[in-house]
Amino acid sequence: MRLKIIYFLIAVAFVFSSCSQKAYLFTSFHEPATEGLRMLYSTDAYHWTAFDTVLLKPEVGQQKVMRDPSMVQGPDGTFHLVWTSSWRGDKGFGYASSKDLIHWSNQQFISVMDKEPTTVNVWAPELFYDDVEKQYIIIWASTIPFRFPKGEEEEENNHRMYYTTTKDFKTFSPTKLFIDPGFSVIDAVIVKRAKNDYALVLKDNTRPERDLKVAFADNPLGPYKNVSAPYTKKFTEGPTVVKVKDGWLIYFDSYDDKSYGAVKTKDFITFEDANAEISVPLNHKHGTIVPVSKSFLKRLKKNLATP
Repeated sequence: MRLKIIYFLIAVAFVFSSCSQKAYLFTSFHEPATEGLRMLYSTDAYHWTAFDTVLLKPEVGQQKVMRDPSMVQGPDGTFHLVWTSSWRGDKGFGYASSKDLIHWSNQQFISVMDKEPTTVNVWAPELFYDDVEKQYIIIWASTIPFRFPKGEEEEENNHRMYYTTTKDFKTFSPTKLFIDPGFSVIDAVIVKRAKNDYALVLKDNTRPERDLKVAFADNPLGPYKNVSAPYTKKFTEGPTVVKVKDGWLIYFDSYDDKSYGAVKTKDFITFEDANAEISVPLNHKHGTIVPVSKSFLKRLKKNLATP
């Protein structure tokens, strides 16, 4: 019995030690999005500091900008990054990878809407690693005029979400519709809450709304149902979600008042304002949060000559 207690205490100590070793990176960009990838870092997911440098300058796409950078770390430790490469005109998005966020692969332009010649745009590609199927899911918003009922939207601003999958970022599955919630939708983020339990945080981009909602599914590819009422004020977008000790934090861009906000939730049903608990540097724009080890953050800060 005594031995079991000792093993239990060792296990508890290991868990707490592992938690204390976690840090976070937050991909970012500054308007007008011509400089490239910027990044914030944190050790608690609430208080953020900016690296005062550009980590990757965009080279692909018609406009060669980098907006909405989304990053995920694969099982082999490689970081994969995708981004919006043009405001309009592109039928794909930018991609690059890195082991250390200092040395990057050659940038690629990944075409995903070539079979839809009237596509207006490809916005905010978002990465999700599906640990069940061992593949990456990439979702994004595109407008195909006259494809869906537009409501109050202009035909060239009536978005739906699409997706492709890949295991190696060399071959990709055919593009398919990801979600049509019955309204213009952009900036969607897949969150795995538990086995067979997924939430989709999204922006309702219709004129009366322009706020954040959430839907639910038992598979990362959907179908997502039961779209919620909005849980943020109007003029919010670019959400990213991070797991914290007592639940989840959902960050978002309050673009009307040029600030960054957050809400806390334990169940994605009730939400609590967390603005007073966070600090985000000025000029930070739409990105994603990636957990890393404190040792990785220490090396990155050293390589970027950050105190």
